[in-house]
Amino acid sequence: MSKSSKRREALVYHAKPQPGKIKIVPTKKYSTQRDLALAYSPGVAEPCLEIQKDKENVYKYTTKGNLVAIISNGTAVLGLGDIGPEASKPVMEGKGLLFKIFADLDGMDIELDTKDVDKFVETVKTIAPTFGGINLEDIKAPEAFEIERRLKEELDIPVMHDDQHGTAIISAAALLNALELAEKKIGEVRIVISGAGAAAVSCTRLYKAFGASPENIVMLDSKGVIRSDRETLSKEKLEFATDRKIDTLEEALKDADVFIGLSIADIVTPEMLQTMNANPIVFAMANPDPEIAYDLAIKTREDIIMATGRSDHPNQVNNVLGFPFIFRGAMDVRATSINEEMKMAAVKALAELAKEPVPEQVNIAYGETRLTFGRDYIIPKPFDPRLIAAVPPAVAKAAMESGVAKAPITDWQAYEEELLQRLGHDHKLVRMLHNRAKTNPKKIVFPEGDQLDVLKAAQIVYDEGIATPVLLGRREVIEELMQEIEFDADIEIIDPKGDEMCEKKEYYAKKLWERRNRDGINLYEAQKKIRDRNYFAAMMVNEGDADGLISGYSRSYPTVVKPLFELIGKASGVERVAAMNLMITERGPMFLADTSINIDPSAKELAVIAKMTAQTARLFGVEPVIAMLSYANFGSSKNSKATKVSEAVEYLHEHYPDICVDGEIQSDFALNREMLQSKFPFSKIAGKKVNTLVFPNLESANITYKLMKELNKADSVGPILLGMAKPVHVLQLGAGVDEIVNMTAVAVVDAQEKEKRAK
Repeated sequence: MSKSSKRREALVYHAKPQPGKIKIVPTKKYSTQRDLALAYSPGVAEPCLEIQKDKENVYKYTTKGNLVAIISNGTAVLGLGDIGPEASKPVMEGKGLLFKIFADLDGMDIELDTKDVDKFVETVKTIAPTFGGINLEDIKAPEAFEIERRLKEELDIPVMHDDQHGTAIISAAALLNALELAEKKIGEVRIVISGAGAAAVSCTRLYKAFGASPENIVMLDSKGVIRSDRETLSKEKLEFATDRKIDTLEEALKDADVFIGLSIADIVTPEMLQTMNANPIVFAMANPDPEIAYDLAIKTREDIIMATGRSDHPNQVNNVLGFPFIFRGAMDVRATSINEEMKMAAVKALAELAKEPVPEQVNIAYGETRLTFGRDYIIPKPFDPRLIAAVPPAVAKAAMESGVAKAPITDWQAYEEELLQRLGHDHKLVRMLHNRAKTNPKKIVFPEGDQLDVLKAAQIVYDEGIATPVLLGRREVIEELMQEIEFDADIEIIDPKGDEMCEKKEYYAKKLWERRNRDGINLYEAQKKIRDRNYFAAMMVNEGDADGLISGYSRSYPTVVKPLFELIGKASGVERVAAMNLMITERGPMFLADTSINIDPSAKELAVIAKMTAQTARLFGVEPVIAMLSYANFGSSKNSKATKVSEAVEYLHEHYPDICVDGEIQSDFALNREMLQSKFPFSKIAGKKVNTLVFPNLESANITYKLMKELNKADSVGPILLGMAKPVHVLQLGAGVDEIVNMTAVAVVDAQEKEKRAK
């Protein structure tokens, strides 16, 4: 994607369909006059009076306990510098988005138009009663140090400048594990810090808290080594000044054990790396380009343990591993501050989590066979679902033990369950799907390449590294549209109706005729069919000229499915092809089947559909809990429509006992855990969170998923074809760009899995 195209995409993302990235939504009913009377006058007076009696009641009756202020003056925005408060607002809104999706905290951005420390502090103190925590962001040093110090002293809620402490906490966890792998002690290693800003100072202080020796630390700024004999040093730089008679980074790295980069790109050379001690630990965290390129560093030293700030290399030092969960734990016990004990607890929790067995969901997300603690995995991945149950409790316990918790937790198991419940409110599964596709992109053919939305989706999957698109359609139309959207990549374009690729078309036609000649198709008819894009695309996949296909944007579902069934067919051992939709809902991901293929499946066919749906859910890293739906509950009706479902369940229990499935059951009981446990405690899904629904017929499944999509604005990925021999998937008519991108990622992951099984 060209620079101007990326710029336009970023601007449209922030402007449409409404400006900004966050909004405020009600959490209480407001449909009746009675509701409004309770929400405002006269009912609102009662909680006001209770809070007047005891200020702590504000946590009971308002959002304060879940509300974080994200405050900046825009003087040190990452990569942009001093751009001012208004220009920093998109960044602060983005931070609010991360608070929500990773820890279910509500972040409210506040941009202050002042560079005066006194005014900044006084303003934050004045508005502090509104919030349960203060996240300071993108404030330049040295003012950032003073602002944070004063606010921590003068407020009784958690305050943290994430630019300082976020990187410090994440890198400290990585450092502890790297030192363990290198068989070195933190009190003995020689550490070089490149950079002397807020993050560098906070990192170094935290390393010292874990035992790093001040005599073994050398810090550099833009002028070189910070020496104690240099004049006009700030008090922060003076704190880390060395007595060693060295001036350059090259001199500092000689015989060093650890390099911490928080400065600028490409300042470390291979020659410098060679002078470091055995098993050097190099955290090159300048973004977007590190102090030394990852590939160059590992090529230079086979014994290196390396981390960067980038997601496309192992060991990403990413602040999102820290700040959402630290504030979550601090605010859940109403901590009066975020102290050193709490930060160190977060470090230890992150370090320990990296040593534990990694859930298959994380392996799947990153395209790994098995992530294990080692040189390429010294810190958890951002998509690890265990983070929310590991870091906040550690922070909360440290707050309690250090005496700053005003609302101690007594039931830790209940607290961890509550934290895990918060994971259901975002799109992690879709992000993980994209991430996995990027690990091994495949060649995906788009038979409707001359449709604008399809082309936009192809541009995204190409730019994001999800897939290599092949576009079928009228060449002149595709090229004109590509120019319009500034899609200037060298993409393969094929027009099956044109004069190009005559030999390939003849070859495909012959193969089609050989496959279908006993079904009444002659060679002439085969040649005619190959001019149809969906037949051509299916033959490309069949013959290995593409890894998968995505179609259906502009044509009816049966029209697109027909050539796939004729040419691709079912996978070996599959009795029945089905379709499943992944719905991203408020309660988390939900798998629905059969949404597109089987009109009125038999009991045996329902069982097969459930089995394939379970297998696909596991492909997404989700352990399925399946409800087989009906209008009746557990034998309450003897009608054949209900008994069909119960027979399917019996078959599954007998032949696939490892699948957690039960029914027949009504949808409200399936989705309401308390109702299910109360009325049907004998059920295999009682007490469990159902995440997979298998419907008794096509009309109920199709109507339900489309209602969910339109009424609840639930995102849909699908229909995903189950049981096909090749990675071919069909869109719903008029699918949106995001849906096409998501389905392309599904096709890529499907191709990856089929490739694994074929080996």
